[in-house]
Amino acid sequence: MSSPAASAAPAGLAPNEVVLVTGISGSGKSIALHALEDAGFFCVDNLPPELLRDFLRLEHERLMRRVAIAVDVRSAGSLPHLLPLIDELRGEGVAIRSVFLDANTDTLVRRFSESRRPHPLSQEAALQSPGRRKDDKVTDGHRALTEAIELERELLAELREVSTVVDTSQLRPAQLRLWMRDLVQATAHRLTLVFESFAFKHGVPLDADFVFDVRILPNPHYIRELRPLTGRDAEVAAYLEAQPEVAEMLAQIEAFIARWLPSFERDQRSYLTVAIGCTGGQHRSVYLTESLAKRFAARSGTLIRHRELDARD
Repeated sequence: MSSPAASAAPAGLAPNEVVLVTGISGSGKSIALHALEDAGFFCVDNLPPELLRDFLRLEHERLMRRVAIAVDVRSAGSLPHLLPLIDELRGEGVAIRSVFLDANTDTLVRRFSESRRPHPLSQEAALQSPGRRKDDKVTDGHRALTEAIELERELLAELREVSTVVDTSQLRPAQLRLWMRDLVQATAHRLTLVFESFAFKHGVPLDADFVFDVRILPNPHYIRELRPLTGRDAEVAAYLEAQPEVAEMLAQIEAFIARWLPSFERDQRSYLTVAIGCTGGQHRSVYLTESLAKRFAARSGTLIRHRELDARD
């Protein structure tokens, strides 16, 4: 017999927190799910979307624990029904946060080659490319994998659009675990600004909503005493603060974000990622990232990521 609280709850009422983990195969969903498990979530891998409502109802009647659910392209036949279902559950008061893991194609190909595991859509991609020569063994394997990845991107495109995207192309497993913990600890009641520094020489983050190029600013790298330091060090900060163009760049980026932030809040966005890039991701981009996070901390929830620096820790 159910408790009075359970009986009185709406049919779709769910646990205190539900995190939906999805994304491209090979982007690190297993690592992310393990990180959430370590953070106290009850995790379920590859739950068919059509079972989501019943599963959440069962969880509500039992423990009201935090839940993380991994959904991926293995449930491709049910994916068209997932987005409407998420909207329905949110309308019933279920707090669902969708996190989409992504990586560039070269990284995904390398990861699949290293693991020697087939892509879950390999057969489907082959059926869509009937003209491929079966005896082309040198290039066929690479091409088949690339086509499977692109097919998966098409199938998950709409889900990516409504999710918080995390680019794992340059992330070590320890970084991804840390970033996932930061995401789920951020408040779910207002938009969270994610400020991320990066190096252009390693590519632009796929998860960035806005990208600002600060390579035109004076570079502390060319000052011998500052070269081994980072933008978090007082000496580097003092040098950059003394440069008028740095202050101007910082003020203009701040003004741009402040101007459009209310629109993103009205759009019910959970996260907005602002990426700041310089050449090496060590001095200028790190300083501006830290400075912007401080300026917006009182107004919005903020997270700081340093893609290149975090990789060294």
